[in-house]
Amino acid sequence: MEPNAKPVPLYRRPAVARLLLIALLVEIGYAVLNISTMPVYLREDRGLSEGIIGLVVVAFLLSEALFKSPMGHLADTYGRRRLMVLGPAFSVATCLFTMLIPHHGWGAGETIALMFLRVMDGIGAAMIWPAAFALMGDLVADNERQESMSLLNTCYLLGIAMALPLGGIFNDLFGRFLAQFSGEKTPSLYFAAFLFMSAAYLSYRYVPSGQEMRSSNVETVHESDKPSEVSQFLNALKSIPQYIVLGLITFAGIGFPMVIIKLFAKDQFNMSETQFGFLVLPGAIAMAVLSVPMSRIGERIGRVRAVHLGLGLCAGGLLLVSAGAVVPWLRSTLALALGGIPLGVGFLLAIPAWYASVSEIDCKRRAVNIGAVMTAQGLGAIIGAPLGGWMYAHFQFISPSFGRYSPFLGCALCVTAAWLLSLRIIRSENVNQPTE
Repeated sequence: MEPNAKPVPLYRRPAVARLLLIALLVEIGYAVLNISTMPVYLREDRGLSEGIIGLVVVAFLLSEALFKSPMGHLADTYGRRRLMVLGPAFSVATCLFTMLIPHHGWGAGETIALMFLRVMDGIGAAMIWPAAFALMGDLVADNERQESMSLLNTCYLLGIAMALPLGGIFNDLFGRFLAQFSGEKTPSLYFAAFLFMSAAYLSYRYVPSGQEMRSSNVETVHESDKPSEVSQFLNALKSIPQYIVLGLITFAGIGFPMVIIKLFAKDQFNMSETQFGFLVLPGAIAMAVLSVPMSRIGERIGRVRAVHLGLGLCAGGLLLVSAGAVVPWLRSTLALALGGIPLGVGFLLAIPAWYASVSEIDCKRRAVNIGAVMTAQGLGAIIGAPLGGWMYAHFQFISPSFGRYSPFLGCALCVTAAWLLSLRIIRSENVNQPTE
């Protein structure tokens, strides 16, 4: 490249573009499986209560959280490709075996079997994400890292944006043909299995092997010199405690509406799965388009300010949405959309700055540090998800609308607490600043 030549945008670099495609397929798959499909499948096809649905989803979240840090260590030790192939392969199996569990006659065994499959599904997810974020850190220069994390964040947003309408469309179009075979809400499970299979193949075909990655690193670490997985995780806790605390509280809030979001749309607004998906789609796509520009704004204002401002905007948007619990005229799709604007902008500011700072703490332990933060986030979601499902089912005695909005109120309170805490514990002297 000539000295004055304009650098190739990250998303146009072949290695980065392939990783982004894999991340997009995986995120669509997990969003279809756990956000779009699992709650409605368990309630509509299997007749399970919101409380049981919460337990099943928590089994996935708990497994993912507990295994992310160990899987990050394995990704650092043995390479990214092995885990990025095995993770989606695990999830292909969990999608298909979910439909084979008998609906009747098993009693509690049905719930236990569903929870076991979600545990296996969580192990698969735990294999993928620390390896993917660490691989992105390997592929780009230091001054490109926040933008690269923003691109992965874009895949996350696009994945959710596309999963909600796609999962609903598959169920609405093909559900009646499978109603007597595997269930009316199972077409999206087949679709998720196909996405995971595609991601596993692309990972095997294009992600560098561990040997290839190690050959590019001039420093060799002997096995006897490597700390154990527990030591790696404890070191991460010591080096990034502020992110551990904030991840726990913030994602506890995110967990509150996670299980009930589609049920809320159906019960409160009488929306079909497809209608709800297309309600979410425009805003989520707009967020995805703005993800990289917002990450650049975050770089200019500094990562500390980006985290502070981003969490503050998220709190403001959630407080507007949750006000529908007590203010009748805010119980509308317009209020949801208006609250989603600052929520989306804040998310785009905070998350890339968050991950970019963590990835730069120690380049040799990127996957471990990222895995530790993701573990804290997963544990937070584990706390929030069953509480949100319980509130949705039990607070309707106050009024149906209050009960349905109550998980959003819990979410708003947690994120507001995280914002206030971030102002105190994340400061310029103890967090990495942008590279000049």
